[in-house]
Amino acid sequence: MGNALAPTPEKRSWKAVLTEHFGQTVYHDWFRQLENTAFDDGVFVISTQSRFVKDWIECHYLDTIKTVLCREISGCQDVVLFQVLNPLVTDVEKELDCSPEFPHTTPMDDENDIPTAPLDPRFTFDQFVVGKPNEFAYSAARCVAESDETKYNPLFLYGPVGHGKTHLMHAIAHTIVQRSQGRKKVLYLSAEKFMYYFIRALRFKNIMAFKERFRSVHVLMIDDVQFISGKESTQEEFFHTFNALVDAQRQVVISADKSPSDIEGLPERIKSRLGWGLAADLHPTNYELRLGILQSKAALQPIDFPLEILEFLAENISSSVRELEGALTRVMAHSTLVGRSLSLDLVQNVLKDVLRPPLKSVNIQDIEKRVCEYFHIRLTDLHSAKRSRSVTRPRQIAMFLIKSMTTISLPAIGRHFGGRDHTTVMHAISTIEDLLEKDPAVAEDVGLLRNFLENRSV
Repeated sequence: MGNALAPTPEKRSWKAVLTEHFGQTVYHDWFRQLENTAFDDGVFVISTQSRFVKDWIECHYLDTIKTVLCREISGCQDVVLFQVLNPLVTDVEKELDCSPEFPHTTPMDDENDIPTAPLDPRFTFDQFVVGKPNEFAYSAARCVAESDETKYNPLFLYGPVGHGKTHLMHAIAHTIVQRSQGRKKVLYLSAEKFMYYFIRALRFKNIMAFKERFRSVHVLMIDDVQFISGKESTQEEFFHTFNALVDAQRQVVISADKSPSDIEGLPERIKSRLGWGLAADLHPTNYELRLGILQSKAALQPIDFPLEILEFLAENISSSVRELEGALTRVMAHSTLVGRSLSLDLVQNVLKDVLRPPLKSVNIQDIEKRVCEYFHIRLTDLHSAKRSRSVTRPRQIAMFLIKSMTTISLPAIGRHFGGRDHTTVMHAISTIEDLLEKDPAVAEDVGLLRNFLENRSV
């Protein structure tokens, strides 16, 4: 080509053309490192420094690239893609070769040896604490694990991070392996690992072995499937693997942080397929479930946890079960290593980075005093069993303010108010929260009381 370095007579950027046609995701994954090195005699030459990228584009996109560029680039009659000498390692290949999670691979690796992820022996159905927020997902998981037939295909477990999805996935795998005495092949891995093995198979031209491995199992379990959103090639292979297994009556179990319809970056056909079976969500935990989990975990520890500490933790750590269990471990380790007895003061000191800061200037007596003065009632009335509106509403407001302005647990609040059950306290708090939006008079009362208390005008 006599004029190999001549500038490209393009109407607009060829990269902009590819982005517009294929979308940002495909462009970022496969085209951003391409370079236009020549244009001569109607031939548009694009180069890459990665053999892997060159092979992939030639297999999946080159025909379309030729059509699109030759339509949009003035004078273009053909497109040639070639690899330059001394290729650099691409970002994807660096991640595959250098990540501590993914050891170095060679073309000799056999895709038929893709291992299942290690199963945690603690994550069984017997060790899963069941409550209203997770009972449906638990029942569905147990049904799939204990059935001799394919049930709810796929079973799709979803919910916030740290609320038990992985525990249920491991419990399903444990149960199926035990019930079948190892005869059923169960492959459990994260969506990230699925993508890794898929790219490795492409890189070393071993895709048929990859397909055979994933299509030969009795049960395929993919954790955190939202990881493949936006990764079109991995999605495509996942879609075909999923279809092949479902058509063959093989069980598929999937987890994600959202329902299938809410995962961004997944094609509609995949969302639709994922919704064919049963989607079971794990809701955020409530107080009763958190307390039950703590009691179950505490029973396995070498030291005794006072009930008031477990109640305090259940009340003040609600972000995730994982963080709840971590808090329990931290408290136990600190008590054991430092040699201090378990107390609320110790817990508050050890966990001050995860607990909401208490308003030290306000205590339960301050709140009761201000509420009684404001509503012109006696303290004995506040603690009594009286149910007249003139006493009930101030009592509910007092409970609401104690809950929102101190770190006192619901059971402790109930005990303080004449030995009431914590569910009574929850009802009182819920009532005031509802009235704050609907009743301006209640909103004004609560606002004034809170202002008095925060400014220590007691």
